[in-house]
Amino acid sequence: MTYRDDFKQVEREVAWTAPRLILASVLVMAALYGFGFLATGGNLAIYRFWAPKQAAAERQVFLNTPSYIEGKNEYLSRLRMEYQAADEGHKTALREMILSEASSVDNTKLQPDLAAFIQSLKEN
Repeated sequence: MTYRDDFKQVEREVAWTAPRLILASVLVMAALYGFGFLATGGNLAIYRFWAPKQAAAERQVFLNTPSYIEGKNEYLSRLRMEYQAADEGHKTALREMILSEASSVDNTKLQPDLAAFIQSLKEN
């Protein structure tokens, strides 16, 4: 054999080895990913831990948005007007409704007269 024949033989072996090494690397990475996926329960354990915390944080952000607080102020003001115009039979139902709605918003963020009205309803 000559030097050129040896070189061609090595070149053919490397040509077959490089794709096999790449394929083996890809298969090992896929197997490790699959094992990790199965070990975490398909990320279900992580989701069950973080999802409630994320939902609670999103709710806190939502409850403190200016549009939500403004909407609650307007709605509670409308209910107060209805309460003041209602007869005694309807006032009890409206009182419960107003207190229920007011419990979902921080009273310090309500208009001062509205907060005082809700406080008077709580005391009665």
